Amino acid sequence: MLSGARVVLPGGTVEGGRLAVEDGRIVPDTGHGAGIDLSGHWIVPGFVDIHVHGGGGASYSSGTAEEALKVARLHRAHGTTTTLASLVTGDIDDLGRQAAALSELVEDGELAGIHFEGPFISAARCGAHEPSLLRDPDPAVVRKLVDAARGTARMLTLAPELPGGLDSVRLLVEHGVIAAVGHTDSTYEGSLEAVEAGATVATHLFNAMPGVHHRHPGPVTALLEDERITVELINDGIHLHPSVLNLAFNEAGADRVAFITDAMGAAGMGDGLYPLGPMQVRVDEGVARLVEGGSIAGSTLTLDTALKRAIEVNGLSIEDAVRALSGNPARLLGIDDRVGSLEPGKDADLVVLDRDLDLVAVMRHGMWIAGAERLPR
Repeated sequence: MLSGARVVLPGGTVEGGRLAVEDGRIVPDTGHGAGIDLSGHWIVPGFVDIHVHGGGGASYSSGTAEEALKVARLHRAHGTTTTLASLVTGDIDDLGRQAAALSELVEDGELAGIHFEGPFISAARCGAHEPSLLRDPDPAVVRKLVDAARGTARMLTLAPELPGGLDSVRLLVEHGVIAAVGHTDSTYEGSLEAVEAGATVATHLFNAMPGVHHRHPGPVTALLEDERITVELINDGIHLHPSVLNLAFNEAGADRVAFITDAMGAAGMGDGLYPLGPMQVRVDEGVARLVEGGSIAGSTLTLDTALKRAIEVNGLSIEDAVRALSGNPARLLGIDDRVGSLEPGKDADLVVLDRDLDLVAVMRHGMWIAGAERLPR
């Protein structure tokens, strides 16, 4: 029993709330037992990150279980109790091998699925992806990657304007994989075509796509205004100016935003050199950029920081921030019957914050996995 905290529920925040946990799940409160007194704290649902490449000095693109678990554990310690494993552009056969290895961790419940970010993206907007490995989204090759993941592919980012792009979006939808528009040079009209074909996510909106022009509104405008699209936003203060993030949040609405990290191996680490797929990244004062060319190369963000920024810098309510960190991405992945909110019957995945919104402890499946020693006795 956790009692006395401000508990953020789907219907709002309950002051002095009580949360009962049994056998790894949240259960109805019977009113018995004092449990842990968390007065002066917040309890929010565990975070769900649909776009993350690495952390703790490790990368999902390594294709090894040891490194993948290192990534997952780093982000769990910062409140991300559910995560996809995002892979960057690589050789198709290499990506297939990485996906096959990661699929075992999905089957074991360590990961929620695999996200392919590339190689079917625009060379003009490739960012921190190796240009020589980019290719058009031939539906047969897209299908090969999906098959390599053995039923665990959950999302694939592509540029829909490329030859085969719209057909690949349709193929992904047919196979239950989320089609995401990103790293694209698409027009406003072309982006809407992708949505009509079945795309439902904007990969890190604004980043790696044309900006808004008053005569050429481009993909940003199309993806923001269509209610079928969930927009990813990286709230690290580097990828997006706070006013731009607020503009996107206000336009899309609290139910259509998913805060992501897009974190690479340096998350939770110090400055230095790190790999990102086949590319080399230098991190300086927490900002990750390619050694060659200087493009921003993912982030060093963790979602507990994104939550605090959303409230203190962007002025969002904690309820709206939690929706973007937990409820919306869980719903997008089709797992909101198990995670994403604090309701009886769901997994006991939760984060305890202090009055200043700093992380105190993390529970996953009813077990304290970080910060138990910091809880009141």
